[in-house]
Amino acid sequence: MARVLIAMSGGVDSSVAAVLLMEQGYEVGGATFKLFENEDIGITERTRTCCSLEDVLDAKSVAHKLGFRHDVFNFGLQFQKDVILPFAEAYACGETPNPCIECNRSIKFEKFLERALLLEYDYIATGHYARIEQDSATGRYLLKKGKDGSKDQSYALYTMSQEELSRTLFPLGNLYKTEIREIAEKKGFVNAKKPDSQDICFVKDGDYAGFLEKTIGLKAEEGDFIDKEGTVLGKHKGIIHYTVGQRKGLGKTFGKPMYVTGINAEKKQVFLGSNEELFQDTLVAGNVNFISIPELKEPMEVTVKTRYKQAEVPATIYPREEGTVFVKFKEKQRAITPGQAAVFYQDDIVVGGGKILKEKE
Repeated sequence: MARVLIAMSGGVDSSVAAVLLMEQGYEVGGATFKLFENEDIGITERTRTCCSLEDVLDAKSVAHKLGFRHDVFNFGLQFQKDVILPFAEAYACGETPNPCIECNRSIKFEKFLERALLLEYDYIATGHYARIEQDSATGRYLLKKGKDGSKDQSYALYTMSQEELSRTLFPLGNLYKTEIREIAEKKGFVNAKKPDSQDICFVKDGDYAGFLEKTIGLKAEEGDFIDKEGTVLGKHKGIIHYTVGQRKGLGKTFGKPMYVTGINAEKKQVFLGSNEELFQDTLVAGNVNFISIPELKEPMEVTVKTRYKQAEVPATIYPREEGTVFVKFKEKQRAITPGQAAVFYQDDIVVGGGKILKEKE
């Protein structure tokens, strides 16, 4: 009997995933990750956050009900080094990072798989809405969208390696969220109606700038708002408060709608312009990982997402020097943001993806 260790967040998705694995005949074990203490991220009152004691207890309750072992893995040091610090460094450079992707890359798959193999498990599993299949022609493992398009999480999983894909199970890939909750209620799980987690787990109330200033100690230094001609339009309160496409929260009025169109971290400048200035038809992606192909050797027609909740749009990707990829969209796209991910698809298959790089100033 194959052994699988499932990551249990305390939520309904991973709990039902455990049920499905048992029904499929696997020997199941459960693990919840301890990534931080609330005090370490500036939270002193009792509040609902990822990795809370309540989450651990919910996961243990489900494991006990289903009759399998549950452990807690402390990945706090790795999370601080691989997720929180790069998050802060990206904002300091004028980028808008996606820490969930970095957490998937370094913690949920790399470190978790490493630990599972040490404990002699054959596979790891998570409650992600995505699918893994092996291509019979090439032998490569493919990452595919989840059946529930409204919950599909393939965008945040593009960093997975062939080894990780070969050792990972996504039991929820062919189910809809409504079906998941029905199963949880029938099983009498304590978390059957637990709401889905929102925003970034280690940032309270989505206040990224406040987290960076109060918890990380990243000082927000004033600088100039400028337009594309270089005209100074006023002072801003620090680049960590802004992201490309932002209109609200600028702290000033300009007599017409103005949007953040770019950030120059070295000069502490935030560029403002019209909505039309936010549109562009190219980008360059770095740190690219390909899944359906070993490498990109020639132009390929794909669809691309540049944000998690964004619809895919047609584009052509071209190989570039130093492992970067040049993306040419069929039509101009709004607010392409350095630090976010560009993920490439063909139908429901993830071709690969990479981090959107800043244009040279």
